[in-house]
Amino acid sequence: MIEPIVLNATVPDSLSGARLDQIAAELFNGFSRSRLQKWIKDGDLLVDGKSCRPRDKLFGGEQLTVRTELEPEGEWSPEAIDLDIIYEDDEILIINKPPGLVVHPAAGNYQGTLLNGLLHHLPDNEHIPRAGIVHRLDKDTSGLMVVAKTLGAHQSLIKQLQARTVSREYLAIVQGHMTGGGTVDKAMGRHPQARTKMAVVDHAGKEAITHYRVVERFPGHTYIRVKLETGRTHQIRVHMASIGYSLVGDVTYGGRLKLPKGASFELHDALRAFKRQALHATRLALVHPASGELMEWQTPPPKDFDELLAAIRVDAACRQ
Repeated sequence: MIEPIVLNATVPDSLSGARLDQIAAELFNGFSRSRLQKWIKDGDLLVDGKSCRPRDKLFGGEQLTVRTELEPEGEWSPEAIDLDIIYEDDEILIINKPPGLVVHPAAGNYQGTLLNGLLHHLPDNEHIPRAGIVHRLDKDTSGLMVVAKTLGAHQSLIKQLQARTVSREYLAIVQGHMTGGGTVDKAMGRHPQARTKMAVVDHAGKEAITHYRVVERFPGHTYIRVKLETGRTHQIRVHMASIGYSLVGDVTYGGRLKLPKGASFELHDALRAFKRQALHATRLALVHPASGELMEWQTPPPKDFDELLAAIRVDAACRQ
């Protein structure tokens, strides 16, 4: 069934001078840029009741309205992929994503993604933006994700994410011996040279805030709990690297593998064998889109994360 969609937003002064398609992507960020551009060109997305071009610049205060029907977004094929479903009702689905699973089809990964598996489990989700996916985890990050099963739930979850009322906590193992927790408040954006990477960008970036606290300290590593206030791409990985505590296994932002001085051969082997960033989304809390109830889920890290942590603990005990 094709669902009708009605959206309204006022252009804030902070976006004055930006293109219409860029502003629409910021205000209606639950929808892809290509879909929004099509709505603009088709006259389904209006500015103060009038049609405009995607490249037209706005000045703040304009009213954007969308009235259209939500049709399937992409040429995605359903696939029978095992999903670790933690919770499901008529509105939402909570999934524990394993490491190694790509969330959304993209160049080089058009099949075998979480989205393909969702369309097999929930065929009607082809009519919801990104098949109901409202936030992502990196391919090699494990843990909890929420998926919308209705358009109303999708819009509710997007608003909660924008209002920062969705609580997301992670467990991570970082390189180095931290003395205490803290907050990283550094704006982020695309890396100025390597466009596939993100970076701390002081003047041109978007606000990014990460809170972290120490769970356990070791001679060459620290086990931490991280809470996101914002949700930028690669935020935890970039922020922790920026303060000198890159995630174990993160070659993109942490560089070459670092083996701590005095560590056992067993720990060296465990570190070499761990081929992803040591990051797990362990807790998720949100307001249910239909009932208004505050709901929370927690899940422990996967086996490879636990085994690495155990090796670090054993090494630390042997040094005492």
